[in-house]
Amino acid sequence: MIPPQEASARRREIEDKLKQEEETLSFIRDNLEKSDQLTKNMVSILSSFESRLMKLENSIIPVHKQTENLQRLQENVEKTLSCLDHVISYYHVASDTEKIIREGPTGRLEEYLGSMAKIQKAVEYFQDNSPDSPELNKVKLLFERGKESLESEFRSLMTRHSKVVSPVLILDLISGDDELEVQEEVVLEHLPESALQDVVRISHWLVEYGRNHDFMNVYYQIRSSQLDRSIKGLKEHFRKSSSSSGVPYSPAIPNKRKDTPTKKPVKRPGTIRKAQNLLKQYSQHGLDGKKGGSNLIPLEGRDDMLDVETDAYIHCVSAFVKLAQSEYQLLTDIIPEHHQKKTFDSLIQDALDGLMLEGENIVSAARKAIIRHDFSTVLTVFPILRHLKQTKPEFDQVLQGTAASTKNKLPGLITSMETIGAKALEDFADNIKNDPDKEYNMPKDGTVHELTSNAILFLQQLLDFQETAGAMLASQVLGDTYNIPLDPRETSSSATSYNSEFSKRLLSTYICKVLGNLQLNLLSKSKVYEDPALSAIFLHNNYNYILKSLEKSELIQLVAVTQKTAERSYREHIEQQIQTYQRSWLKVTDYITEKNLPVFQSGVKLRDKERQMIKERFKGFNDGLEELCKIQKAWAVPDTEQRDRIRQIQKKIVKETYGAFLQRYNNVPFTKNPEKYVKYQVDQVGDMIDRLFDTSA
Repeated sequence: MIPPQEASARRREIEDKLKQEEETLSFIRDNLEKSDQLTKNMVSILSSFESRLMKLENSIIPVHKQTENLQRLQENVEKTLSCLDHVISYYHVASDTEKIIREGPTGRLEEYLGSMAKIQKAVEYFQDNSPDSPELNKVKLLFERGKESLESEFRSLMTRHSKVVSPVLILDLISGDDELEVQEEVVLEHLPESALQDVVRISHWLVEYGRNHDFMNVYYQIRSSQLDRSIKGLKEHFRKSSSSSGVPYSPAIPNKRKDTPTKKPVKRPGTIRKAQNLLKQYSQHGLDGKKGGSNLIPLEGRDDMLDVETDAYIHCVSAFVKLAQSEYQLLTDIIPEHHQKKTFDSLIQDALDGLMLEGENIVSAARKAIIRHDFSTVLTVFPILRHLKQTKPEFDQVLQGTAASTKNKLPGLITSMETIGAKALEDFADNIKNDPDKEYNMPKDGTVHELTSNAILFLQQLLDFQETAGAMLASQVLGDTYNIPLDPRETSSSATSYNSEFSKRLLSTYICKVLGNLQLNLLSKSKVYEDPALSAIFLHNNYNYILKSLEKSELIQLVAVTQKTAERSYREHIEQQIQTYQRSWLKVTDYITEKNLPVFQSGVKLRDKERQMIKERFKGFNDGLEELCKIQKAWAVPDTEQRDRIRQIQKKIVKETYGAFLQRYNNVPFTKNPEKYVKYQVDQVGDMIDRLFDTSA
């Protein structure tokens, strides 16, 4: 049971809490009443605002609609006025632009094209809206006149600014490909930049608005003429350089004159002049072969103009490729894409036809030269053909997209040159074999025959054109003529398909054939000489000349490809001819050899018959020695080494034999006048032999 005091305290606490709760409840009721009053006031305000807003809307909407209609009417009026102004402007186009069109576009192309654009729009307007109006005819006539002026300006710009490319610049352009060091690229400026921009603008306008492609014909005609003249100018440059300096400009000989390019000229080893230089070189070493005649025209006597023409043509071919490439780059900026190939085809025709015609003329000249056995002229085909083959990939790239007839011109020329070159090689070999044995053409001193020197020089010239000559032979016969065993890896069904090894073997066999024909002909010619010794000297000189010439060049390595023993064979032939020559001295030494001497006893007086026999021996030796020395002094052995060797061998034999003879009869009283018979001492005999083969002695 709770104590009374605690219950009283508990009751007071509860009463206090109840009182607080009642106060709180009274506060809440007061606030709720205030909130309700505020809500009623707000609802009243909003209702009033809504009522006023509806009244405002009902009064504004009609005004807005009326304003919108007024704005639409204003816009229509403005558009109508604008259209009227636009239409009226077309009626003034003719009068506004007539003066500009009449004066032409020169110097003010932008303004002129702007006027043409106005005229074009006027034409379109009248065609669409008033096709029967006189204004249409006016603007049409003005448009046509303006178009003609633009075409005329196009022609004028192309004519005024298209210049022939100078030969010096062309040579710089060609030599630029062969520069090892990095140099500034040579750029051709066919048209000044300002003129080019005008030409491009006019061409684009004529295509887009003028609907006229006649300007393309104008373009290719003008540029074709410049291209053709540039190449002809280069050719003329070579001729003038040749005539003024006496030495034709050759790409293998750097020329430092001011009118030649500053860059390194195109290197084209193996010019025909190289063979002539070899001839001079061998002449200095005693291997000259000038005295023997032949029906082959001598190589060293050929006209230097052939070199000029060859160099000029080769450079013109390279020039055509470079200039054509540059022309195509220019053309792509001016001519529409779908007309570029056709226009370019027409543009290059004159220059290309000129090159092809000149090439065919070279073939024709070579054909005529073969008939008259002038094989030095035929040699001009070799460097040209090699260059054409080297240039063909660039040619094909430049002519890509042109007509088939255009693309086939160069292959046709190459085929013609290969055919004539193969015929020249075959005819040369046949002429070496069949060169007649004319007595009056034979060298009187037994020196090297001109046929030999010509044959060697011709073969040496082929060294620089091994692949070209091999291609000539392979394209015609593919080894059948020379009985070369063919490796399937080296050939195919195509006659021109071969590798360098096969080409080398084919050319080696051909050279061996020529050398074989030459040897047979020399043997035949040697029979013209009545004296076997002179015949031997003749063969010796020619064989030695051939061997030394082969050794001094790469011919010996080329011959060894198919004939391993060629060098040894020639040395054996040379030794054989020396031995044959030595037999000519037997009629001298036979008088004094021991086996032919009379036998006598020492201290016994000689009989008359014995004395007479000794006298005859001395006289026979003396007469024979004098006769041989007199005759053989006029003979020639151009090779100093061989000449000294032959003298030394003969001198040793004769001196030993004569010395033994003198020693045997020096103290024998076979005559009262020993000086009459003992005319020469041993050393004197040696001196006489030392003067053999020396016309100056």
